[in-house]
Amino acid sequence: MGGTEAIRRGKDGRGGLGNVLSGIAVAVGFALFLGGFVWGALVYQPYTVPTDSMMPTVRPGDRVLAQRIDGGEVRRGDVVVFTDSMWSDAPMVKRVVGIGGDTVKCCGAAGELTVNGTPLDEPYADDTKPDTGLTMPPGQAAPAGTPFEVTVPEGNLFLLGDRRSSSLDSRAHLQEAGQGTVPRSAVSARVDALAWPSVKMLERPGTYAALPGGISRPGPLRLQVTAVAAGAALVLLGAAYGPLARALGRGRRRERSGVS
Repeated sequence: MGGTEAIRRGKDGRGGLGNVLSGIAVAVGFALFLGGFVWGALVYQPYTVPTDSMMPTVRPGDRVLAQRIDGGEVRRGDVVVFTDSMWSDAPMVKRVVGIGGDTVKCCGAAGELTVNGTPLDEPYADDTKPDTGLTMPPGQAAPAGTPFEVTVPEGNLFLLGDRRSSSLDSRAHLQEAGQGTVPRSAVSARVDALAWPSVKMLERPGTYAALPGGISRPGPLRLQVTAVAAGAALVLLGAAYGPLARALGRGRRRERSGVS
């Protein structure tokens, strides 16, 4: 009788290899799910962007995920989070256009920004010019296309907002020491993705790839999301195995009873 009951448990999902495998799936799933979240929390920090200075890339109120990095890891084209007391006491989000030793100039023959004489193709930038040609007072955004030429000191960064006509960026601090550049040490994170209300990865601009140093590699966010999603799927599948196997077992027993 005991042997028959053991066989029945194996068939109806209350014992046997199926239950062992489902338990393993749930355990591995929990490990992936929780591990992905913990890994993400250690590597990334969420920020809410309050202004329109990075439009159309980042809109006011957008929630972004920024990878915690050292300023030495920054490359041209990165959208970074930094704090500089000369600019503001609050963290700011801008795009790195030039690094130490670069000469950043506006504007080239076609009105484009140049780095070391190389014109930049900036599809991410909003270069809409304001209706007025007035010179902006110190501390206010410079009109898009305002001429300037800056050689970035070693260890510093030249930063611009993507919405050039409304961004308080390096151009608003050209008369200060360092010509509006900030030290790499001011950078605390690099934006990798939009998290809300849009959900998408931030691509590295290809226009900087041919310059010395190239562009930065994306962080591990995709791998972390994959781990969380795979973990959730394994937990759901493992947890569903037992009830599904029992339901199938009861169905088979009813069929056998009807036949006999």
